[in-house]
Amino acid sequence: MSRRTRKTAPVSGAARPTVTVCRGCCCGTPAKVPRPDHEAQLTDLRTQLATVATVRRTDCLDACERANVIVIQPSAEGRKAGGRPVWLGQVNDPGAADDITTWVKNGGPGLAEAPDILDLYTFTPSRRVRHELED
Repeated sequence: MSRRTRKTAPVSGAARPTVTVCRGCCCGTPAKVPRPDHEAQLTDLRTQLATVATVRRTDCLDACERANVIVIQPSAEGRKAGGRPVWLGQVNDPGAADDITTWVKNGGPGLAEAPDILDLYTFTPSRRVRHELED
């Protein structure tokens, strides 16, 4: 029998959901998606979710054909409940951002059911792209 003590496995995932907003070469640029106010969308998400989620901006999620892309990652509790990252594309309507905000405030992936309307935006990125975000 080994005399080494067992260490408990670290809890993976953040204490609260993470909302990653793509604002690189295609997402967030008027040249690719002219209609929405990209900076206002990011500011609104940060303001509305400040107390319940981490909102971060990234340069590129490599799903440019679906600009604007937002990924909702579950909290540690949400992951324990079976929640997985949800990729949303073509989030160019203010109503979609409002639906995302409501869902994340209710707990996000694993803890709250996403509004049905978000099914229109949900997609599965390539395995390579998913792994890059999770690393």
